Amino acid sequence: MPTATTLPTIDQYKQVIDQCKALFEKKQQDYGTSWRILRLPSITDQLMIKAKRIRKLQEQGTRKVDEGIEPEFVGIVNYAIIALMQLALHECPATQLDNADEKTLYDQQAGEIQALLAAKNHDYGEAWRDMRVSSMTDIILMRLLRIKQIEDNAGTTLVSEGVKANYQDIVNYAVFCLLQLGYGQPA
Repeated sequence: MPTATTLPTIDQYKQVIDQCKALFEKKQQDYGTSWRILRLPSITDQLMIKAKRIRKLQEQGTRKVDEGIEPEFVGIVNYAIIALMQLALHECPATQLDNADEKTLYDQQAGEIQALLAAKNHDYGEAWRDMRVSSMTDIILMRLLRIKQIEDNAGTTLVSEGVKANYQDIVNYAVFCLLQLGYGQPA
C-alpha cells in the first residue's frame, strides 16, 4: 500500500480535507452554525488574522500561544470554506442549518475546490510541490488583500476573478502548505 507521500495529489488533498472537515464537524457540535451570523468581510478578516500569525511564526520561529502553524492552516481551510458556503447561502436568512445540510454544503464546496485543484495541477504540472510554505503563505495574504479590495469595491471587478475564486485558491494553497508540512501523514 502506498504511503501518504506517494499518493496522488487528489488523494492527499482528500485526506487533508477529511481531517479539516472532521474538526469543522466537531466545532459544529460545540458551536452550531454560529458562523452564519458572519458577513463575508468578517470572515476575510478572520482569515487575515490566521495568515498573518502564520507569517509571523515563520519569521520569528517562536510562539507564546501553544498552537502552531498547522492548526492555523486548517483554520484557513475551514474559514475559507465557510466563506464559500456563505456565498452559496447569500439569499438564505436562516442562521441555523440542519447538520446534514451543513455537511452537504461543506462537501459541495470542497468538491468544487478539488475540481479546480485537479485542473490547475494539470495545467501547472504540480508546481506547488517546488514552492516554499512561506511563499504560499504570502500568496494567501495577497489573495486576502485582493478579496478585501473587491469587498471595498462592493464586489465589482473590471477584469479580475471575484471573491469566490480567491477563496478557492486560498483553500488550495492552505492544503498545499499542510501537505508540504506533512500534516496528517504517518510518521
